Amino acid sequence: MSKQKILVTGAKGQLGTEMVKLLKDMEYEVYGYGRTELDITNFQQVKSVIDHIHPNVVIHTAAYTKVDAAESEPDQAFLVNAYGTRNVVVASEHIGAKFVYISTDYVFDGTANAPYNEFAFTNPISVYGKSKLAGEQFVRDLHSKFFIIRTSWVYGKHGNNFVKTMLKLAQEQKELFVVDDQIGCPTYTVDLSSCIFQLIHTEKYGVYHISNSGHCSWYEFAKAIFEEADVNIVVNPCKTKDYPRPAQRPLYSVLDHMALRLNGFKELRHWREALKEFIKIYGVKP
Repeated sequence: MSKQKILVTGAKGQLGTEMVKLLKDMEYEVYGYGRTELDITNFQQVKSVIDHIHPNVVIHTAAYTKVDAAESEPDQAFLVNAYGTRNVVVASEHIGAKFVYISTDYVFDGTANAPYNEFAFTNPISVYGKSKLAGEQFVRDLHSKFFIIRTSWVYGKHGNNFVKTMLKLAQEQKELFVVDDQIGCPTYTVDLSSCIFQLIHTEKYGVYHISNSGHCSWYEFAKAIFEEADVNIVVNPCKTKDYPRPAQRPLYSVLDHMALRLNGFKELRHWREALKEFIKIYGVKP
């Protein structure tokens, strides 16, 4: 049997790049498209590319991710995250490809006091969260073989992320303030990609929460980054209200991995273990 063809949108982003690398390492026939090669808001272009390649699986990581800017650019956020997703979904369903949609913990309002499982009520409080939930809805309505993957606090070698930002700031400042009243789950792109890879080889469709195990505040995450990187810097806790931003963030968005457990998949390793590996492999240079 020949290797499957897999198409990845958002292939230049931090998860997309990691996903393409993993699939190529496993010798799959991979088609990775960044924004310049594939405009997901152009339905005819999307349909023509997907019809031509005829992939077995489409992994849709492309998204509008500027959380704060989305508050003043709601049309753009919904154009990409809702209608862009619809375009890729319709074209994928047309050729019978399995479909993976990357969603977010921002579909929740953060008022819970226990981890959110996949069946928890969604109630996004930002334009970004609402636009990603709209994308989820198009996937549910228009595709028959889908994996909706909600993840959180993603970091890795590629693209911009919190770990790189902290390491960069440590080179420029002697003291940092980081919020300690937002609690969530860091997720390492290598672990996330590996889990997605396992899912697409099954027919166990549905919604999955995928993040590294355990949880922490951004303040605890920052402290751990500097400990692992052996960087000496003063980190002070502060509150979200001290640093107001255009978009509201969920204060508690810890994800429960119920779907992974109940479908026989292994939960990801502890976030601290993953962070240790990341720092060890990529060093402290941001």
